[in-house]
Amino acid sequence: MNELQLKLHEIIYEADTPAGKRFDIFLLILILFSVALVALESVTSIDAHYHELINIAEWGVTILFTIEYILRIVCVKKPLNYIFSFYGIIDLLSTLPKYLSLIFFGTHSLVALRALRLLRVFRILKLTRYIGESNTLMIAMRRSRPKIMVFLFAVVILSIIFGTVMYLVESDESGFTSIPRSIYWCIVTLTTVGYGDIAPQSPLGQFIASLIMIMGYGIIAVPTGIVSAELNRKKVDTNTESCPNCTITNHKDGAIYCHRCGNLLNNE
Repeated sequence: MNELQLKLHEIIYEADTPAGKRFDIFLLILILFSVALVALESVTSIDAHYHELINIAEWGVTILFTIEYILRIVCVKKPLNYIFSFYGIIDLLSTLPKYLSLIFFGTHSLVALRALRLLRVFRILKLTRYIGESNTLMIAMRRSRPKIMVFLFAVVILSIIFGTVMYLVESDESGFTSIPRSIYWCIVTLTTVGYGDIAPQSPLGQFIASLIMIMGYGIIAVPTGIVSAELNRKKVDTNTESCPNCTITNHKDGAIYCHRCGNLLNNE
């Protein structure tokens, strides 16, 4: 990689330098502005009066994001790693619709065009890239995944058991016409949603429902506790250094080489 590519990589992919921070702040504002344009465009009265202005602003945003997308490809050794990465696909999906609107024109394609416009809200997913603490949260959630999966499995088992019990206790007139429908009621009740489309009528059924409701309050707190415990664990110091070869992040502070591919990092 030449000097220009390394400089671009430092500005675009890093957040530890003044230039990188300014670039991230600019993109944050641009993303929020773009999402606001999409929201305003969906309001019929606003779009009728300011359609041309909104269209011009959206084209300006699209061009800027296109330039950013191209620069991200240019300043890495292996462009395909970025293109097929999660954020690379999001960047593409959030930029293409405006260009596709030039192809899909006429009243017969308005429905398809409206659906394409909605893809622009994918830009808001890019926000997490520029929020440093999101990396800590993602690491905590990954570490919590086995515990959360066991917890969800236990909730499914409880739903099946209580759903089956309620099917035996309640009559068809109460809405518990089958075990799957009873399980659905149990999940709705256990999560404290309570649609009210099905309700137990017998005293025993109401008693069991009360137990499930009380249990639901405790169950809701479990995933939060699991993730919080991981967040409170001793954190591994990481920085925003991005490998110019494979684009992976979350390297330890002071790291010289990439922990995935072993490539030399762009350290000053």
